[in-house]
This record gives sequence, C-alpha cells and structure tokens, in this order.
Amino acid sequence: MLAYTLLILLAGGLQVLAARVKVTWDVGYLNISRDGSTTWRAIGANGQLPIPPIYVTQGDILELTAINHLDKPVSLHAHGLFQRNSAYYDGAGFTTECGIPPGSQFTYIIETRDQSGTYWVHSHYGTEGIDGLRTALVILDQDASLLDEYDEDVLLALEDWGQEPNDNLLERLKTLSLVGMPPNHPSVLINGINANILQPIRFTPGRRYRLRVISMSFTYWFKVRLPGHTLQ
Repeated sequence: MLAYTLLILLAGGLQVLAARVKVTWDVGYLNISRDGSTTWRAIGANGQLPIPPIYVTQGDILELTAINHLDKPVSLHAHGLFQRNSAYYDGAGFTTECGIPPGSQFTYIIETRDQSGTYWVHSHYGTEGIDGLRTALVILDQDASLLDEYDEDVLLALEDWGQEPNDNLLERLKTLSLVGMPPNHPSVLINGINANILQPIRFTPGRRYRLRVISMSFTYWFKVRLPGHTLQ
C-alpha cells in the first residue's frame, strides 16, 4: 500500500512539474523578401517570417492554436513526434484531418513526455510549408544535468527558398517530367536569413556549444560542415 501511495505521489509530482505551453499563430499572407532579391506573397504567422522557434521542456504539453486567415485550409504537422494515441493531432491534411477551413481555428495538443531533441512544425497542406509556414520545435531534455555538458545552445534551422509562390511551380510541374529538372529554390536560409548575407555566428574558444541543426527543407538535402572541424 505504501509503495502504491508513493507511485501516486511521484506521478502527481511529475504532472506539477509539467507545463502547458500555449502558442497562437494567426496564419496569413504577407509580401516579403527573404533572399534579399525577390518579393512575393508568402505565408507567415502573426505577421512574421521567419516564425519564431518554439521551445518546450520534455514533459510539457504544447497547445498550438492556428487561426486561419488564408483562402484555403491549413493543417500543422509536428515533424518527428510519435503522436502515440493522438493521431488526430498529427496534422496531415486529408490523412488524419480535413484541415482548418478559412476563417476557423483549431488547437493542436502535443504531448512531449516521450521525446526530447530538435524537430519542426510545418503546414501539411499543399505548398504552404515551403511558402513559409514552418519553424523549429525544440524539446529541451528534462535531465538538467545535461546542461553541464555545454555552455550555450545554438539553433541552425535550414530552409530552401524560391523566387515565387510555390503554387505556381506546382502547376507547372503537373505538366512536365520531373526527371532531370533542377530545383526552383536557389536560396538557402539559415534561421530565416539568406545564407549569403547572414552575419557570421561567433564562437568563443574554450566554450562548449551544442549545435541543433535541423533541415526544414522540402526540396533540398543540405551538406553541413564547420571549417577546421570534423563532424561525425
């Protein structure tokens, strides 16, 4: 009986430590230049691009509310999360849901008790994700002792970016063969900024850094290297 009571108390304590992190995205169009050369109608949240990354701690419950101001449905997928017993929050448009209709809203309840690490959230409807509706999701490890292993946490979110709305590209692709076609996304964004104009990230000798590298690409594979270092 005593052991059973202790288990209940421990479970209750874990629930107290867990937080509900509430994030609201007003999803809408905005005209923006992200590559420094072309401006076109992209999709962002709360009038912003890039969309700020989401940070939670393992065990937290993320409540992500999407308010759809577009003229088409929206769905949001937390890429890499297991969604055990919660496939209805997986956000795969026309697979696990029909999408959020224009003028409507929906709240995704995302539990993080089983995972930690670096993931991303993106639209799973049409080309909305590659048009900007995406951001990193960082689940910090619940084990605070791991923080002693490094001095600073650095996020590197990599995106592909084109020169026009991707609905236009999609229509052309329907009439062409994909074999041998070059990608139409010539710019690489790092943390939302064109890699060619991004200010260098400064590292201080003697300090230890944790690099969180996440590919949020829809068309490219990225090769990442640090001059003077070997990655394994």
